[in-house]
Amino acid sequence: MTKIVFMGTPAFSAPILRMLHEEGYEVLAVVTQPDRPVGRKKVLTPPPVKEEALALGLPIIQPEKLRGSKELEEILALNPDLVVTAAFGQILPKELLEAPRLGCINVHASLLPLYRGGAPIHQSIIDGQSKTGVTIMYMAEKLDAGDIISQSEIAIEDTDHTGSMFEKLSMVGRQLLKETMPSIINGTNARIVQDETLVTYARNISREQELIDWNNDARALYNQVRGLHPWPVAYTTFEGANFKVWWAKVGDTTTNATPGEVVKIAKDHFEVATGDGNTLALYDVQPAGKKRMTAEEFLRGTGSKLQIGDRFE
Repeated sequence: MTKIVFMGTPAFSAPILRMLHEEGYEVLAVVTQPDRPVGRKKVLTPPPVKEEALALGLPIIQPEKLRGSKELEEILALNPDLVVTAAFGQILPKELLEAPRLGCINVHASLLPLYRGGAPIHQSIIDGQSKTGVTIMYMAEKLDAGDIISQSEIAIEDTDHTGSMFEKLSMVGRQLLKETMPSIINGTNARIVQDETLVTYARNISREQELIDWNNDARALYNQVRGLHPWPVAYTTFEGANFKVWWAKVGDTTTNATPGEVVKIAKDHFEVATGDGNTLALYDVQPAGKKRMTAEEFLRGTGSKLQIGDRFE
């Protein structure tokens, strides 16, 4: 029986862990990030992979920082045949990469060498891509630069957002790894060197990327909103305070108004001018200090005084 250490953190990783367990691989331990405070009340919350591991009755290791830690020594002492990672969230040190006899492999949510880094799903949607996928790859010291073992492609539909693509790609990764594992174990798998001339990056989303620039065209802003939904969420400013835009669509109005100017107010949405003469229609918002709400609720309450000509910055 192949002995595995699994390393992952978010919900994307949980079905992949469950598949390995169901397929009969011996999961020696599950390594995941520490519990973190979540929400306004800062409730200490375990990562989804920890919850999955608890449900499966698997040992759990939660290093704050893997490199040079006692937890690293604990993992090495397990002497796994293979380390499988899926959105773990930390760089693996060289001594771990070199330890397992079958190596360390990663389930990465992009078609490498495109979108190396920590936010490939977000970035592919923000960039308006029509397809993405999952790559099973050998891990190397350089970020997401190891040899490709297998890939599976999937379309990004126009209504998809980061949340929906996380769910879809998790299932794609689960199935692809299930199909690929036997070849890794028996040594018949492919090893395709990545073409460095095609590399693009998807680094973790910065606060600057969350801010809406109304000078951009409506389609780009729609891609930004859905690429940041349901986390970390795009925002603008209104009356000097942050104003989150949870969901929006390209509007049906053309205008010569200044970008950021409200040009239409309907029952369930309102439209804001963008840089290409079109509009972004806001449907799901969160004013500063308030809970998330529909645009209809906003227009009936906090935003009841919103007028055509008002500006979002």
